[in-house]
Amino acid sequence: MSSHDDNLPVLEADPIADPGLPDHTWRPTDVDPAMARRAERQVAFWFTLSMVCTVLFFVSYFAFQVGDDPSTFFGLGASTLFLGLTLGGALLSIGIGVIQWARKLMGDHEIVEYRHSAASSSEDREQALAALGLGAEESGIGRRPLIRNTLLGAMGLVGLAPIIALRDLGPLPGDALDHTIWSKGMHVVRDVVGTRILASELIVGDLVNAQPEALFTGGPDGGPMEGVELQVQKAKSSVIVVRMDPDDIIPGKGREDWSVDGIQCYSKICTHVGCPISLWERTTGNVLCPCHQSTFDLGDSAKVVFGPAARPLPQLPLAVDDEGYLIAQDDFDEPVGPSFWERDSQ
Repeated sequence: MSSHDDNLPVLEADPIADPGLPDHTWRPTDVDPAMARRAERQVAFWFTLSMVCTVLFFVSYFAFQVGDDPSTFFGLGASTLFLGLTLGGALLSIGIGVIQWARKLMGDHEIVEYRHSAASSSEDREQALAALGLGAEESGIGRRPLIRNTLLGAMGLVGLAPIIALRDLGPLPGDALDHTIWSKGMHVVRDVVGTRILASELIVGDLVNAQPEALFTGGPDGGPMEGVELQVQKAKSSVIVVRMDPDDIIPGKGREDWSVDGIQCYSKICTHVGCPISLWERTTGNVLCPCHQSTFDLGDSAKVVFGPAARPLPQLPLAVDDEGYLIAQDDFDEPVGPSFWERDSQ
């Protein structure tokens, strides 16, 4: 068994004097200071290599093109290939460095742990703390600043890699959450088919899932939008159009002219977590979210009457064109969708 410095905490003697372990064999780094310093430099090399690999990960992320015209390397996608190699090299180098550190420089002696009851006594807890202190001392992290500093650098730098990769989730939203594609004079059309809605066609109790006409005409060739742009705009601009008895409607302040003969339009996106809603109770004038049962009273500015939602559904101001088709007076006057932390400050 290895001897201990007089200043180190002393653990309680083993209850079995000779548990049958072979005689301890000292490592070269335990008896030769020059080899210990060499091992220290080796460990620091691996941690430094990890930092180099992480930096190359950042370079690869921004240097290689992806998408329609990707960069390639021997027929492989260069971005994916080099991101995997560099990040893998960074993690592997940290692992090799830690293993080398443990095998060559940390304390090297046999430890036998005896079983005991689940509830440790105060003496056991004190002994555990002493063992932790001894382990910290034997690791040499306090007296080997080269290893400590390169390890901290490698761990800190490789921790930035996932943060950089989060950029692939999409562009930063900016003020995209505050606006939708709705604009003054845009026709309200039926979802899926894209046909305009005549106000005279709706009867009291009707609910229609609707979209802005621009989703069907705002593509680059004048046709329907497609791909990501379609999904982004549809996720924000989807609405429900309902017709109620005008006498059952309590218009919000400043919203007296936002409906047309009892026809109202509200965002289809629940203000709780963004589920699409259309469960319509025509006898009560309430609409329910199927996810968490938030209930909104469309006869009273879509105020929340039940459930976890904290805000009413945003209302889209409606009007009719010269032919009697429903159009928007303007965009929503508040952000649609679930609440987020910046909304209260606005």
